[in-house]
Amino acid sequence: MRRLLTGAVLILGSVSAMQAQEVTGAGAGQQPAASSNMATSPEVRFAPNAPLVAQVAAPLVPVRSAGDLLDANFASAPTASTSETVASNTDIAVPGPVPSAALSGDPEPAPDPKFLYGGRDDYRWQLGLGLSWERFNSSIFNASAVGLNTSISYYLNNWLGVEGNVMTGFAPEIFDREHVKLLNFTGGPRIAWRQRRWEPWVHGLIGLAHEQPQTAGNSRNTFAVQAGGGADFRLNPRLSFRLQGDWIHTLFFGQSQNNFALVGGVVIHF
Repeated sequence: MRRLLTGAVLILGSVSAMQAQEVTGAGAGQQPAASSNMATSPEVRFAPNAPLVAQVAAPLVPVRSAGDLLDANFASAPTASTSETVASNTDIAVPGPVPSAALSGDPEPAPDPKFLYGGRDDYRWQLGLGLSWERFNSSIFNASAVGLNTSISYYLNNWLGVEGNVMTGFAPEIFDREHVKLLNFTGGPRIAWRQRRWEPWVHGLIGLAHEQPQTAGNSRNTFAVQAGGGADFRLNPRLSFRLQGDWIHTLFFGQSQNNFALVGGVVIHF
């Protein structure tokens, strides 16, 4: 009886061991098949050099021939970045230097003034117009002549100018219905200290003098020297007020005369 039981147990154990081997063999045989299917499946294509995430995210493309595998390897090779490609294939124009005035937003500088002194613009030309009073003294007659004084000046720089001057004077009758007439034509340098409001100046002029009435044996024309100065007060950029005093030396009647004149008027700048 014991022998029968022992034999039955051995038979059952053998059958169980055989079944277990079949199950294990089937599982071990299926695993390579799955691997083989993954390697040879036409639905799966991996780029060997691409990152794993890119391989998973990339769409699956069927591989139909060895040429497709070569194309896949070339396609998966590292390439230059898009920015490098654009930089190598596109000529980028580099802008030139931007002017500092454009960067700062400041307006363009104003053109150079015609004449600059004392922090303000000025003009080179001056036209002086005024009333004159000249006291004439001589051995023949004396007279106080009232008339007009006209001068034109051109400044070579901020202190030196060239001036031309004409002074006229008329006095009451002397002798037998003879009117006194005086006329001076002079020209020469003018030196000025040109300030914002005040412009003091001096001048030295030489020229000719003319007088009437005619006296016996004497010429009505002679050499003249005019020297003096004055000051201009600026009312606005175009207009100034002028006061002037001059010494006038003449040689009428074969003698020398030392006379003086006063002038008041306006100056036009242009």
